[in-house]
Amino acid sequence: MDREQEEMQFLGFFGIYKEASKIILSWRRIFTQITSTLILPLSFIFLIHMEISNLLFRKILINEIVMDETKPNTPQYNKLDHMISSEMVTLVVFKIAYFTLLLIFSLLSTSAVVYTIASIYTAKDVTFKRVMSVVPKVWKRLMLTFLCAFAAFFAYNIMTALVMFLSIVTIGLSSGGLAVLVSITVLYFIGFVYLTVVWQLASVVTVLEDSWGVRAMAKSKELIRGKMVLSIFIFFTLVASFVSIRVLFKVMVVDGWRVSSLDKTAYGVLCFLLLSCLFLFGLVLQTVLYFVCKSYHHENIDKSALADHLEGYRGEYVPLTAKDVQLEQYQV
Repeated sequence: MDREQEEMQFLGFFGIYKEASKIILSWRRIFTQITSTLILPLSFIFLIHMEISNLLFRKILINEIVMDETKPNTPQYNKLDHMISSEMVTLVVFKIAYFTLLLIFSLLSTSAVVYTIASIYTAKDVTFKRVMSVVPKVWKRLMLTFLCAFAAFFAYNIMTALVMFLSIVTIGLSSGGLAVLVSITVLYFIGFVYLTVVWQLASVVTVLEDSWGVRAMAKSKELIRGKMVLSIFIFFTLVASFVSIRVLFKVMVVDGWRVSSLDKTAYGVLCFLLLSCLFLFGLVLQTVLYFVCKSYHHENIDKSALADHLEGYRGEYVPLTAKDVQLEQYQV
């Protein structure tokens, strides 16, 4: 990152993409190591989950169809009932294991990428060994921020469901009632996107500042003000790319009945590589967006203070003061 921070605020959509690409290409060796160690397993876990879940669902569905056509209280019926119960338990255990591994590798990847870019920004000597020694400590802080975001999403969903229920009870499902439900759904979607964008930037704040959990979410909310349209636009481009890769994998690999085994393998490898690149690029974009937002709000980041903050992860962490971490505003 060879730009002066004062210039970062003027980066638009394409400028941020260009800056993220430049960072990855300039430091491709360490990003390749991070990708190989953390992001490739993350992509593999996500894609293999789709394949295995589809197989388990299909098996349960077939057994349920057969059981519906079988006379109740017969040995065959009882056997099918036991098989379905066992398969449901297997599916639930698999889902729990999947979400646990997905969360772990996602937070570890975020820790590694954000820490690496911050080290590059402060001109610190950054090596893969140094990054991996810091990642476990950063991961703990990121977990607290994730739990805070999860609680916010949970409360938001409960509140929306309650509002929808009350709307149906009081207004009913008439034309007016349906219009209200559609309006609530649209507002819910807008709020969901907003919370997601805030949470993503809060993850970067957690690594680079002395804030985590609720404080990181609050700081992220402040930073994103004024750059909301840009942040949401970046979010939608990443989501669109993610959905495209997922659809391609599902159509050509998971549900590819007429696709040859060789073609399935080729498409699977292609989706795997594309998804890995997308995960890496998305994390770099989030970090660059953080610096853009800091610059926009005239919060000059003192490289020496940030370097000390990063160095604290390698030893016994001593919290910096708000003035040290948040740093002073500069005059434009």
